[in-house]
Amino acid sequence: MTDAVPYHYALIGRALKIIDEAGPGLSLDDLAARLNMSPAHFQRTFSQWVGVSPKRYQQYLTLDLAKRLLAERFTTLDTALNTGLSGPGRLHDLFVTWEAMSPGDYARGGEGLTIFWGWFESPFGPALVMGTDRGICGIGFAAETGEEAALEDLVSRWPKARFVEDPMMLRPWVLAAFGAGPGQNADAPLYLIGAPFQIKVWEALLAIPSGHVTTYSEIAGAIGHPKAVRAVGTAVGRNPISLLIPCHRAIRRDGALGGYHWGLPVKRAILAWETAREDARPDMRTGT
Repeated sequence: MTDAVPYHYALIGRALKIIDEAGPGLSLDDLAARLNMSPAHFQRTFSQWVGVSPKRYQQYLTLDLAKRLLAERFTTLDTALNTGLSGPGRLHDLFVTWEAMSPGDYARGGEGLTIFWGWFESPFGPALVMGTDRGICGIGFAAETGEEAALEDLVSRWPKARFVEDPMMLRPWVLAAFGAGPGQNADAPLYLIGAPFQIKVWEALLAIPSGHVTTYSEIAGAIGHPKAVRAVGTAVGRNPISLLIPCHRAIRRDGALGGYHWGLPVKRAILAWETAREDARPDMRTGT
């Protein structure tokens, strides 16, 4: 990555954590001081990368965001899946294409597969990214779990694979995944490694637009298993490619966030981030 990109990832990551922990009473001056920046410079940088000002982002975190999204931006997956929003092709803000490992290959636990991995800065803390020569197969966040636990978690998904630390091989896909600045899209191929039922669930997740949510029961109905809500919840939790396969957009019918494999603070930050950027989409240049 260029020097500027990881700097901004780390800066925004620290800012989001400070805002989340401090609550709505934190002023712009205080926030900028904690980051050793002038208020004006921090305001410009934050607004450029998040899409709204720090004050507006604080409002997203303090609102009951999940319930608001459930009421205002609920996605009916039957419609989305039937209109071609899933499957290979452009999805949301990224050029995301995906293919799935065959059930037979999956059953072998990754035997004969080489998986490259590396650590990267992200707006949501340290991110562990894994990928084969076909695309990204894993993204995990370590802000809540710790780096060692996150690495053990993803490695355990494919116990017979060969793992090679090589962040430079993954770098172009990571820049696409996290957005190397506003308006910069690139290819981010995904390689889905899972059981057939899991892949059906993850395909449904890919149909949920950024800034929207759906429910576990809606996913179950969309994949033709309306009574399998518990199994759907398990498959959502086992999604190895966080953020790009947006399991964070699945919530409970009562508006509760539900669980999140990498910690609820990370899920809440991602939802607030996405909603803020979606709301600001008509004019990403303003600081309001």
